[in-house]
Amino acid sequence: MPSFAFRGGPVLTLDAKGRLTVPSRYRDVLVSTVGGQMVISKNHAGCLALYPRPVWDAFEAELARLPMKHEGWRRLYIGSATDVEIDGGSRVLVPPELRAWAGLERDVVFMGVGDKFELWDKARYEAGEALTIAAGLPEELQNKVSG
Repeated sequence: MPSFAFRGGPVLTLDAKGRLTVPSRYRDVLVSTVGGQMVISKNHAGCLALYPRPVWDAFEAELARLPMKHEGWRRLYIGSATDVEIDGGSRVLVPPELRAWAGLERDVVFMGVGDKFELWDKARYEAGEALTIAAGLPEELQNKVSG
């Protein structure tokens, strides 16, 4: 499986058909390594997650090994998973039911977070980020970040 290390990303605009243009710095590596094959699903944080297909396959295998008491989490992720592909216009179609669930209407934060991307409604992301900052820096990070 290819190794991915995605970081950061822009605010994008959903088009009228619910498509997002994948930034070129990500698109090129995704097309060359996984043929543009992706999986999009709900994420426990209230956003959508967009996985390169091999990353999703490994995650889905981990979910399948969870004990039955975690069936709700398996259902959240696998039950909402949809195969998508980067099209000739460098776009991915975000299914309408997933857009509605994540509150994606126009401005979308397209954020690389390691081996996947998170798709956030811009206002929802900013509100969550403000809460994170207000809660204060965790002790584990206090000597590791410059301030």
